[in-house]
Amino acid sequence: MNADTVPPPVAAAPAGTGVTIVIPTYHEVLSIPHLVERLKALRESSGLDLDVLLMDDDSRDGSEELVESLVLPWVKLVTRRANRGLSHAVLDGLMLSTREILVVMDADLSHPPEKIPEMLAALDEGMEVAVGSRFADGGSTADDWGLLRWLNSRVATLLALPLTTLSDPMSGFFAIRRTTVLAGRDFNPVGYKILLELIIKCRCRRVIDIPIHFDNRRFGESKLSFKEQLKYIQHLRRLYIYKYGTWSHLIQFLVVGLSGLAVNLVALTGFLHLGFGEKQAVAIAIVISMLWNFALNRRFSFSYARHQSIARQFFGFVAACSVGAVVNYFTTLQLWEVTRYKQLAALVGVLAGTFFNFIASRFVIFRSQHVKP
Repeated sequence: MNADTVPPPVAAAPAGTGVTIVIPTYHEVLSIPHLVERLKALRESSGLDLDVLLMDDDSRDGSEELVESLVLPWVKLVTRRANRGLSHAVLDGLMLSTREILVVMDADLSHPPEKIPEMLAALDEGMEVAVGSRFADGGSTADDWGLLRWLNSRVATLLALPLTTLSDPMSGFFAIRRTTVLAGRDFNPVGYKILLELIIKCRCRRVIDIPIHFDNRRFGESKLSFKEQLKYIQHLRRLYIYKYGTWSHLIQFLVVGLSGLAVNLVALTGFLHLGFGEKQAVAIAIVISMLWNFALNRRFSFSYARHQSIARQFFGFVAACSVGAVVNYFTTLQLWEVTRYKQLAALVGVLAGTFFNFIASRFVIFRSQHVKP
């Protein structure tokens, strides 16, 4: 079956009953028969009416021929030749299914299909998403997990805390209703972690951890690379902006400002060490830090406006920073005589100037060219 020739039914198709297991694959020909065997055993022991969609990113490793040789009408392989990638493969699979309940899992045998009935029971009890978790009470990982692998997962979980309180937001094993998926909007995943995308874009509030044992891959090689980890950071940033809007832009603006302060101090120290005069060193350091802040704000804090004129944005940014400095100055002077602690007056002045700079940057210099509904 070729995904390029099969239009997804989306909302127009009547929702059926039963369960579809969506499994993204790429070079998993050795794992597929073992996983299908376990799913077959689950199907027979639990009486579940389930089918399997293997969403394959054109592996050309014999996966298509293997699935055909199994002669199981409830197992289908969809070959994807466009918009390849794990997250998009999962989304395509979720949209192709007409079943009411959707389960996503990996093909590498790390997820125990025997836990699926427990996940479905959680949905029956009113949960919107049931997540197979390594880190929930009762969950576990393979014994030979190294410190670096454990630390990588825990750091990734901490970075996602502003988005969800799940113990394992990195999980690729979860159950969700089709109606919940179809209620989502603005899907724009990047990288390999689709769970957070669905929770945020489908506005899921009732999510639950289901403890599982996470096993090691038995066949093939892991697809997790440093590049994919960087994509995870990029994906988190997109979700922060989607969920928190202006507050997210403000946090990024402040982080860039702090980095600019560090650049200013390093540059000032360096030019003084090279023998530059004090006034000259201060001026050059200010220019360098301003260029730094502008570049990072345009690239990250207000990346939606990168297609606009860079010259207009730069001169507007310099002007705003100059006015912000004036706001800082006069605010500090106004408080200078009324407070005992002069540092407090200076701090309030800095905050006032920073707030002005942010408002000017967000809504004037790097403003959007349209209003998003």
